[in-house]
Amino acid sequence: MRLQIFLATLMLTTSSFANAAEQVEVEITGHRGASYDAPENTLSSVRLGWEQNADSVEIDVWLSKDGHIVLSHDKDTKKCAGVDKLVVDQTLAELRQLDVGQWKNEKYAGERMPVLSEVLPTIPTGKRLLIEIKCGPEIVPTLVKELRAAGRRPAETAVICFNADVVAAMKEARPDLQVYWLVGLKQDKKSGAWSHTAEQLVEKAKELHADGVDLSACDAITPAFGKTIKDAGLKLLVWTVNDPKVAKQMIAAGVEGITTDRPAWLREQLGLQ
Repeated sequence: MRLQIFLATLMLTTSSFANAAEQVEVEITGHRGASYDAPENTLSSVRLGWEQNADSVEIDVWLSKDGHIVLSHDKDTKKCAGVDKLVVDQTLAELRQLDVGQWKNEKYAGERMPVLSEVLPTIPTGKRLLIEIKCGPEIVPTLVKELRAAGRRPAETAVICFNADVVAAMKEARPDLQVYWLVGLKQDKKSGAWSHTAEQLVEKAKELHADGVDLSACDAITPAFGKTIKDAGLKLLVWTVNDPKVAKQMIAAGVEGITTDRPAWLREQLGLQ
């Protein structure tokens, strides 16, 4: 009888440890808002991202011709508005005339391109906004000014960018903000070698004083890879994951944040609260 009780207790304890191991903490980020369901980089998409319980929402920003920070992923407005003109060559007034919602769904017809100052107030308590800078360092002074004017706590916003100069400039201007270096990992078809090793990423990120790296989700990111990044004191985020199998692979590698077009759906697939 005592043996049966001991075995039952052991099984319960083992099960509890297994369940605890499955309860990983990973930040789920809405890519350009909830862009699977709503037009990317619009207020509708951002708000839907919060409604879908994203831990954070990612947006893309440029400077307009007259110096306003506007939301757009592409350098031009062809995809979202059917107007083949560069964002930086248009004033805010001109950009506001464009319909950036109808291309996605008729119910979003009339959606206008938002400015950053309209997005910042939407951040719920305990969440954060990831701001991807798509242009150069010229945006940094304006961004710093707008973030301060909004009165948001440092933990409520973070900056990400592919441009190393922007990462360094942003970190120098606002050392209290989390700033991540974006990198697309590519594999050589012949040799199988990846464009960056974990050690190379650590070295460059440290040089930029970045707080972490935000990488394209791929097979290069293994548990050993993740350990190298995290042992260096850097955060490890990935983009853009819409496959639960890939998400689980990234979590197993130690990734701390996953960007997805479908935040609510991916949370459900991963069994996250």
